[in-house]
Amino acid sequence: MKSFMDRQEHQRLVRRAVELGRATDPAAVPELADLLRMPSAEIRRLAASALGKLAAFGADPAAAVSALAAVALRDPHPQARQYALKALKAYGGAAEGLLHDLDDLAANPDVLDYVRLAAASAARTIREACRIAEGAAVHRCMACGREVAADEYARAQKAFQRTYCDRCFDEVFLKRRNWETNVELNKTIQAADGTVVQSDGERIIAEELAALGIAYRYDNRFRIIKGYAIRPDFHLPEVDLYVEYWGMEGNLDYQIGMLEKRKLYQQAGKKLVSLYAREKPRLREALREKLARFAKLDDRAPGP
Repeated sequence: MKSFMDRQEHQRLVRRAVELGRATDPAAVPELADLLRMPSAEIRRLAASALGKLAAFGADPAAAVSALAAVALRDPHPQARQYALKALKAYGGAAEGLLHDLDDLAANPDVLDYVRLAAASAARTIREACRIAEGAAVHRCMACGREVAADEYARAQKAFQRTYCDRCFDEVFLKRRNWETNVELNKTIQAADGTVVQSDGERIIAEELAALGIAYRYDNRFRIIKGYAIRPDFHLPEVDLYVEYWGMEGNLDYQIGMLEKRKLYQQAGKKLVSLYAREKPRLREALREKLARFAKLDDRAPGP
């Protein structure tokens, strides 16, 4: 046991986690969520296992998935992560919002093999649950309201992660293609590591992340948050942190989009560092300071 808990208290909470799993009472989710934040990896592992068992007895899926996500994706103890990943499978489609994070975890070579396998297995199970649920659902075009056929729905979901009939799909696709083209054309500034970005502010951020030895993905168009495809300026996959450079604060349309994008991050519980054009004269320092705030928060996370 590598925690700083009193031994008797540790044993009491171990027994409590086991009891809650055996009692099959869905009202135990909040207490188990508290146990998932304990400094003992054994307690977190048992609490995750108990939450998985409660899925079959009516536990609140949103609350359970929210509690399990932090342990499954970021817990420092591999067995605690493994058990949380197994528990997520029991909640099926309720964990759909974690699919891309699970895919990242399954592909991360720095993670133990059995954790990667557990992440891949969880992703497969969740996708299958979503597929089954979608087969029984009725979908309507979000633009015109017409009921869409299965092939229309599949086409729109693959392209946009949203529902459109074929007619509206073609209109949206044309607008999106023009927008995507403009985005690519605006990438004219090259950072020191070869990444081509859209602005001098983004160049500074890319070069500072590289100087700090932090791996990043720039303008990854395939990230999905709460069912919406977004394009984060920077995603730091090793710590699941997003960095956005808001470089056009004076533009009203841009401000509306900025607020909507920040809302998506907040609703999905994602860690976000926001940097602004007004900070450009000291952008490197601002980035380091804001990253350090998250490092301090991570220091408070449960230890192994």
